[in-house]
Amino acid sequence: MITPRLFSIFRREAGAGAFFLSILVWGIGVGCFAAAMNNFLSDLYGMNGMDRGWLEFFRELPGLLLVFILALLHRVSDWRVMRIGSLISLAGAALLLIPSDKIFVTATIMIWSMGEHLVMPVRSAIAMQIARPAHAGQSLGYLTGVINFGTVAGSLLVAAIFFLGVTYFDISRASLFRIVWCIIAGLMLVSVICSFSPSVPRIPSRRPRLLFHRKFGKFYALELFYGARKQIFITFAPYVLIREYGFSTSQMAALLGVCALVNIFGGPAVGRVTDRLGYRTVMIWDTVILFFVCLLYGYAGRIFPAALVTLVLCLNFLLDTVLSTTSLATNIYVRTLADSNDELTATLSTGISINHLIAILSAPIGGWIWMKFGIGVLFSFAAVMAVCNTLFAMTIPRPAAVSARR
Repeated sequence: MITPRLFSIFRREAGAGAFFLSILVWGIGVGCFAAAMNNFLSDLYGMNGMDRGWLEFFRELPGLLLVFILALLHRVSDWRVMRIGSLISLAGAALLLIPSDKIFVTATIMIWSMGEHLVMPVRSAIAMQIARPAHAGQSLGYLTGVINFGTVAGSLLVAAIFFLGVTYFDISRASLFRIVWCIIAGLMLVSVICSFSPSVPRIPSRRPRLLFHRKFGKFYALELFYGARKQIFITFAPYVLIREYGFSTSQMAALLGVCALVNIFGGPAVGRVTDRLGYRTVMIWDTVILFFVCLLYGYAGRIFPAALVTLVLCLNFLLDTVLSTTSLATNIYVRTLADSNDELTATLSTGISINHLIAILSAPIGGWIWMKFGIGVLFSFAAVMAVCNTLFAMTIPRPAAVSARR
């Protein structure tokens, strides 16, 4: 039953098997890195909120520069760009094995991030290239599922390494982190090897360009809100759990694994809700819920007794992860405005650059607010931004009104 269905989605001899196997292994490596990184920075280098904010500035810088880097690689096929990205990430993971200071670690993580960001856009392009006509959406859905499955496996692998290493083998945390970096480097190499197939095309693909148009003005503004919201979650939500509530590496890895597992089903569920209620409704209520999520991050320790606060924060983190998938509503809004697939791709690429611009600015500012005024003020500021996002989303025309004007 499964095999004929897959054959109906993907083109024959397009390299679908090689692609998804490579992405699965890559996803496990990325899941391992995400599960270990925050505790690594806190436990071994004692990075506080301000340090973490500045590191995030440099980690996200490759995302801002991505459109220009891809322009330089316009003669390189998407498959080869994917391999180059994996090899760069391999180098970043290997360099983390060298004992160093905060500056070297920041530069090394920036190298890792460069590779990770290179893979991000081309993996979606390849997923659409290997799909049969009218099946690109399903191929992208499989891509999301494979990446989330890899994240679950990587997170649980890190959780197991630290739980067993600390509980039964009395291995130092520094040594356990080195084991993780070695595993990640090996996974990146395996991912590159898996991507080779005789049927893989070698022709370059059209690179998206930056596109600014008045009709997409509200989308650009929403991307500014989303970039700041995404960065506060990625940078400071895990760090709050680690620095303020003492989450260990194995606990954080397990939590991230559970979140990825839930999103395997949560992402499609959000998509179905968006189809039923409309992108405008989802964009509004997403930020209404986000307002309370932000407040819980900032004040859960003061509101709930010590016996409940850990459970509340874990559920809050899980809800925040599911809410992050509602960004697909914004993409659907752009699709209703775009006049062609090329315009859609170019506009979404521009949105990525915009949200990375605000992301690299919000990370150090957020770290400064945390150190100067505390996490309550930081997440109160995020909650106010959520309210502003809600009010702005309410100005977006309803889907029927947009269609009537086209």
